[in-house]
Amino acid sequence: MNKPVTFLLVDDLPENLLSLEALLRRDELLLLKARSGDEALELLLQHDVALALIDVQMPGLSGFELAELMRGNERTKRIPIIFVTAGANSAERRFQGYEAGAVDFIQKPIEPDILRSKTEVFFEIFRQRQMIAEQRDVLAAQAQALQLADRKKDEFLAILAHELRNPLAALQGGLNLLRRRPDGPKAEEIKVLMDGQMAHLVRLVDDLLDISRITQAKIELRRDEFDLRESLHAAVAMARQNIDAKQHTLIIDLPDDPVLIFADEVRITQCIANLLNNAAKYTPPGGHLEAAIIPAEGCILVRVVDDGLGLSAEDMRGVFDLFSQVDHHLAHARGGLGIGLALVKQLVELHGGTISVSSPGRGKGATFELSLPR
Repeated sequence: MNKPVTFLLVDDLPENLLSLEALLRRDELLLLKARSGDEALELLLQHDVALALIDVQMPGLSGFELAELMRGNERTKRIPIIFVTAGANSAERRFQGYEAGAVDFIQKPIEPDILRSKTEVFFEIFRQRQMIAEQRDVLAAQAQALQLADRKKDEFLAILAHELRNPLAALQGGLNLLRRRPDGPKAEEIKVLMDGQMAHLVRLVDDLLDISRITQAKIELRRDEFDLRESLHAAVAMARQNIDAKQHTLIIDLPDDPVLIFADEVRITQCIANLLNNAAKYTPPGGHLEAAIIPAEGCILVRVVDDGLGLSAEDMRGVFDLFSQVDHHLAHARGGLGIGLALVKQLVELHGGTISVSSPGRGKGATFELSLPR
């Protein structure tokens, strides 16, 4: 909603100010009243004024002197001025007024229709200026967003090329070795390594496809009732290789009774596994991870805690953004495109849930928490 347009009324006689106010009062118009030139100058420094209606003959600063002071100030020199005068309407007097900065004169006694007609022009001009300023701000914000998106796209493409090249190079090298010595002593070891690289490629492509489906609103949730404890166990199995590879200790805390939930079990398991893999990746070797299910009022919480690299307040603001990578985590981000947490967020929100993150600071671990409706 637009702010009110502001007019300044300047006259040393209170009855004249009341008369002007009564004639001009309307919605979306704020009328400021001053009984002297000094009082008017104070108001002009505090408010963005669209039009000043100034009485010419005032004690102290006259209307013409006030106008000259306004023209000498950068903040007020472009404010339109209409002089209100009861004196003789001579050509010399008009010339003096226009030289002081007036755009028009209104003769007393005031004709209401003439007053409203002349002031309406400046009301509309100020409204148009407000609209132009708002459009300028919107365009500037859109241009900034496009620049940021373009930069993130370039960064993502560079990361994607790197993440695809590494496993492809490993697969190509493994194939070359197997061609030369298909029954060599390390053939089985090479096949295991190739299987791992192929699984990594499949995971990258699956994440990309999921993000594409969500952004195009093509993903379908297959909801059914299931025990969330089983989903967490399945997610732990999916992340176990990464957890064991860095020799982390994982503590699992589950309720004794089934935790029934109506959701897409595959997608919820995918979300929990993603959080566990993230915790394993960004925790130095020998760290401690925790995974818990906590029934709460109206929802069920799934909490994943680590004692790893942690996050600053600035890091947390963008951690769920698509293609986001925390700068001081990049050395640990091998095998990631910066879409995992964005994917979790969108999948959880499709279920009507939320995801949040908290951290005491860098180097002090992080806690990710899914809140799922019962």
